[in-house]
Amino acid sequence: MAGSTVRPMRPEDADAVLAIYQAGLDAGDASFETTAPTWPAFDATRLADHRFVAVAADGTVLGWVAVSPTSTRAVYAGVVEHSVYVSPAAQGRGAGRLLLDALIASTEAAGVWTIQSGVFPENTASLALHRRAGFRVVGTRERIGRHHGRWRDVVLLERRSPAVD
Repeated sequence: MAGSTVRPMRPEDADAVLAIYQAGLDAGDASFETTAPTWPAFDATRLADHRFVAVAADGTVLGWVAVSPTSTRAVYAGVVEHSVYVSPAAQGRGAGRLLLDALIASTEAAGVWTIQSGVFPENTASLALHRRAGFRVVGTRERIGRHHGRWRDVVLLERRSPAVD
């Protein structure tokens, strides 16, 4: 996106981040969740060093990316699960790729060797974005959970870092 940049997420981004999160949830193909968490809950479950926002030249938050640890076990210290959400008004214009590129650089610098995520198969834009950013499909978890009264599949994606041994 011309004129947009990525920077670390700050507490003052909370309202915009949660509004973009809720918009994604309302669209129906982003998550099993139906309501965005409070900022304290969001803040408590995402790793502070790997949270970014894409912002327009005027400072408007266009999207966000963040990771959570997949496990507390030491053997999985280099594995994180990420979420990336882009404002409906900014979708399809490159903000998601900017965010994933920043996340990949940040996590690799920290020694993270695997970034993973689960995406509904109907979310073809997200699947394409992840494929372009070097993620691969591990498999599909069929009928893994109910969402709005129906069973949903989830495509498990991962990106293994070629830079982290």
